[in-house]
Amino acid sequence: MSEPNPASLPPLSALDRLWLTEAIRLREEHAGPLEDSEANRRANAAGGNLAARIEARALWLAQRDGQLPALQHWRQGARLAGLLLVMLALISGAGLAVAALGDGQRPVNLFWALGSLLGLHLLMLLGWALSLCLGNSASVLGRIWLWLSGKLARDAQAAHLAPALLLLLQRQRLTRWGLGALVHGAWLLTLGSALVVLLLLLATRRYGFVWETTILGSDTFVFLTQALGALPSLLGFSLPDAATIRASSAVVSEEAARQAWSGWLLGITFTYGLLPRLLLGLFCFWRWSQGRARLGLDLSLPGYSLLRERLQPASERLGVCDAAPAEQVEPRAGSLNGASQGALLVAIELDDRRPWPPSLPKGVGDAGVLDSREQRQRLLDQLSRFPPERLAVACDPRRSPDRGTLALIGELARSAGQTRIWLLPPPAGDALDSQRLEDWHQALDRLSLPHAQGAPLHWLETGHD
Repeated sequence: MSEPNPASLPPLSALDRLWLTEAIRLREEHAGPLEDSEANRRANAAGGNLAARIEARALWLAQRDGQLPALQHWRQGARLAGLLLVMLALISGAGLAVAALGDGQRPVNLFWALGSLLGLHLLMLLGWALSLCLGNSASVLGRIWLWLSGKLARDAQAAHLAPALLLLLQRQRLTRWGLGALVHGAWLLTLGSALVVLLLLLATRRYGFVWETTILGSDTFVFLTQALGALPSLLGFSLPDAATIRASSAVVSEEAARQAWSGWLLGITFTYGLLPRLLLGLFCFWRWSQGRARLGLDLSLPGYSLLRERLQPASERLGVCDAAPAEQVEPRAGSLNGASQGALLVAIELDDRRPWPPSLPKGVGDAGVLDSREQRQRLLDQLSRFPPERLAVACDPRRSPDRGTLALIGELARSAGQTRIWLLPPPAGDALDSQRLEDWHQALDRLSLPHAQGAPLHWLETGHD
């Protein structure tokens, strides 16, 4: 896995940045603190308040450890899950319309048709309203979408993304509005599809309409029909008169009666089905947009409180203080995609007997020899503000290429436009272990850094060999 280059971060929305920050917090709560020395240094170099520094640190760690690509995979899974739900909604709506009207060989029982079209919708709408009143944001359809999104992402690093998103949204009580917009949108597609198919069937087939009862009188059906059709009639849909309603206890052959019942059925479906879902979906989306603008980090959480000491004021650790992780993340050199100029030579832990620095060409700066954490800290902070175009790092290949040295070389390389490693020849009279030199070559090759035993002074001065 490669180390992140800050300039290569893809554009992220404010929600994405908060989301990743929360995911990193959850990961550290479950798996323990991450190795974050360079992340802290870069966050401090970027400046800002504590929340901004925590966010910058989390984004760097997310790109290094794979949460950022996992977020992109999760989004792809979410889109695919949304597409599957859209297809299911459209097919379900068409099925409702066909089930309500049948094949045209038998007369349509009006209230059975109405129950087929709107019965489940009204029950689910009542359940959503009840859960909203009780403060419960759970939604079966929303949970299915979240579950499908995680399954379709197929990324092990996405384990904390869905819980992080839910926790982040619940602080502003946005879960109910986000999932509400999703649920109402799905029902809007379902009822819209049902209405379109209903209209097509009524336009291309000849249906007869009838109401049937054993214990109720015709006056009851007149009252129910006119009560249900009163609001749709205000929107322009037809409303059968009392004589037509009473006559429809048997199949009526008059064209006007069939058209009146068709308009009534379409009006009921639109007014009590599609229209409420449209208005509620818009309302949920409005509440979601309003709450999303107020999202932020809860700095009182223990995971964020512990970072205050390291990020404000800056007091990060450099070097290797921890045991090596089970799976080491090796840095990559890359190149700095930002403003850089000049050339710089720096050495790491040289023997005091070696004369240093060499005679440098004009325009090449000397950063000295890095022996302590304080020296490394000062140089890395300086490079974060004034990155050089060319950087040569001198190393003594008689020393072992340990993890701390390689990590420092990786940090230095990511702070410059181009970097070369100068493996110094041993002083006169000293022998160089060929196996150790080979270890250096292999380690630097893994870092994708050019290296040689010859002095790169001409390259530092001119930019070419």
